[in-house]
Amino acid sequence: MADGLHRWFWPEGVALCGLAAFAEHDWIRNWIAAHLTAEPQIVHVNDVPPAAAGAATGFTTELKPYVDWVMSAPRAASGAIEHWPGGLWADTMFMTGAFLCRLGRSVGDEALIEEAGRQYLLHAQVLQDEATGLFAHGSHRGETIWCFWGRANAWAALAGVELLEAGGGSAREEIAQRLERQLSALAERQPAHGVWDVLVDGQPETAGILETSAAAGIGAAMLRAGRLKAGQFKTTLSPVITDAGWRAVAGALAYVDDDGYLTRVSAGTILQLVPFGYSVIRSDRPQLYGQGLALTAAAAALEAAQ
Repeated sequence: MADGLHRWFWPEGVALCGLAAFAEHDWIRNWIAAHLTAEPQIVHVNDVPPAAAGAATGFTTELKPYVDWVMSAPRAASGAIEHWPGGLWADTMFMTGAFLCRLGRSVGDEALIEEAGRQYLLHAQVLQDEATGLFAHGSHRGETIWCFWGRANAWAALAGVELLEAGGGSAREEIAQRLERQLSALAERQPAHGVWDVLVDGQPETAGILETSAAAGIGAAMLRAGRLKAGQFKTTLSPVITDAGWRAVAGALAYVDDDGYLTRVSAGTILQLVPFGYSVIRSDRPQLYGQGLALTAAAAALEAAQ
């Protein structure tokens, strides 16, 4: 709270999701309840993530305005929810998908999970590279910009795991296949110390620029995927992916400083048209989404260890 957890917006939402995954505290519910008393101001997908934390902590009917907004959000011709006019971003896969999956599980509404699955696939058809399985950050004016940003891959991987944990709906098999391809590709490209460069495909323009929030999010997705039943994947998930998840989480959390803050987190990042645009790392102040992903990673590690 002292570091600015006061807005109903996406960095706070990611932080709250991490906090809710790590431990139950009354003040999380109190924070959400206090904000839900106000008239919701939902104008963008980035206004939805706190509602995912709300769904994870027992709120249901209070979140109906967020369901209504997501179901009528601006869409591309394909039906995919746009992050900005003319652009699909991997961020949207998590920002709306986690909410739909969590609320759908909580109230037993399979239609919400089906919509989350449909959005995952519509985005994957545009953003997932068929040659590697990695996800691009986004598209611009209908053209995919093939920059394989680490945190975009974390958003996509976490969205896929959320879906499979919720059952996956009718598209479960394709979601599992796409997620397995992505996680396998990330494991193949992971350095020995566990933390990928800010662009995960070895892009020369960003070589050696490590970024921790992506490693935390990807590592959490890998460990959570490893705990899913084998039947949720077409084939048995490779132990290599779980091993990579442990390396990613350990590598990322090694950058937590003495005050408990995850350092080497990239700045809040809009879609970049050139690879070097992703090179800005912020260690001068806490980034709430980085803290949330660190807590998500810690929670996934504790669950996997148990």
